[in-house]
Amino acid sequence: MSEEIFPGVQLGEGTVVEPGARIGVPPRGREPGELPTVIGANSRIRSGTVIYAGTVIGERFNSGHGAMIRENNVIGDGCSVGTNAVLEPGNRIGDGSRVHSHCFLENVTLGRRVFLGPGVVFTDDPHPPCPRYDECVGGATVEDDASIGGNATILPGVRIGARALVGAGSVVTRDVPADTVVAGSPAREKRKIDELVCAPGHFAKPYEWRAALDS
Repeated sequence: MSEEIFPGVQLGEGTVVEPGARIGVPPRGREPGELPTVIGANSRIRSGTVIYAGTVIGERFNSGHGAMIRENNVIGDGCSVGTNAVLEPGNRIGDGSRVHSHCFLENVTLGRRVFLGPGVVFTDDPHPPCPRYDECVGGATVEDDASIGGNATILPGVRIGARALVGAGSVVTRDVPADTVVAGSPAREKRKIDELVCAPGHFAKPYEWRAALDS
């Protein structure tokens, strides 16, 4: 089985596309090559990945096996999209963010260095689709350095503040302030980030290493 690269695809230097990947697939109603597809240098597209035309991806990108990235996605440098993750149209993902396996995103905005654990689901529709779907609430926004634990569900229009931590399995129904830990269904504030301790004792405080990332 060989890879399938459609017309209009631009691959950066050093990028590897493994056998079985499909890059530049035209969306419904579009011809092959009609929409450009860009993947930056030194990226690796693993077998089974499908990337639709009309997507722009930065350098040093990694996809897991079976990842699916639809049209109209913009992904920054140094990002990863894990095995069997699904990015529907309209996502904007900042540099250094990691979308783990089995995540689902649509019309979501992620800042820089956001971490999504396995199975995180973002919803963007408060009710079954209707003829005015595009005028509804839309997807969530997750600010820089926020982390969301596995199997959390984020409801439409929610904003998760910078450096916030969402516990695994939470259902986030309203905005989360920056530097806050929330958990539960519905998610409630538990404490502030600066109240956390590093259990193994590697750092005086969790996340203190983040300061070096911006220096």
